[in-house]
Amino acid sequence: MKTLFPGVFEHQRKLWTQNLVPGKQVYGEELQTIDGNEYRNWTPMKSKLAAAIKNGLTTFPFAPKTHVLYLGSAEGTTLSHLSDILQGTGVLIGIDVSARTVPKLIQISEQRPHLIPILADAEHPAEYPAEIREITFDVLFQDIAQKNQTEIFLANVPLLKTNGYGLLVIKAPSIDSQQPTETVIQEQVQKLEKHVKVLQIVSLEPFEKKHALILCQKN
Repeated sequence: MKTLFPGVFEHQRKLWTQNLVPGKQVYGEELQTIDGNEYRNWTPMKSKLAAAIKNGLTTFPFAPKTHVLYLGSAEGTTLSHLSDILQGTGVLIGIDVSARTVPKLIQISEQRPHLIPILADAEHPAEYPAEIREITFDVLFQDIAQKNQTEIFLANVPLLKTNGYGLLVIKAPSIDSQQPTETVIQEQVQKLEKHVKVLQIVSLEPFEKKHALILCQKN
């Protein structure tokens, strides 16, 4: 079991996180016990963050006691692996606008109490519950397939601490399906650079077509 980042492991060319809730799957993922510890397979085909790791993400700012704001958490696939990595510590706020997906997040959070699902619109962070807006977050992660996805991300950057990290998944066709993917991504990078320091751009091919993850840091 090779350690790639704290809490992220590689075994048999697959990514794994140590299961915070042994014996329990979240989305039908493979479980494997090694040296007395149970691990969950973190597949890059179902998690864009896992895809970024496989494709050479250089900085992984998630660790125990981290405060994470996750926008577009859907049914919690990636969020559950971050929960493993945080080892039940810190705070994981999962925000999604879909009333259909939040019940799944609530179900996951029942066994992972540091994971807090919120039904809210990430376009309007001023409308988040006051308790959320009072938290200073270490990491902001966003995976929202909307035309204004970069603007949504920037609207939430004020909730990040100084020198905190942001990870923005860009789905190029949602922004402009007529332009080449590289052009769309560079346009988003230019928008970001006016407000944050861009550290790395990671293509998510072949796991996710026409996607990239942008790693940045708040000044």
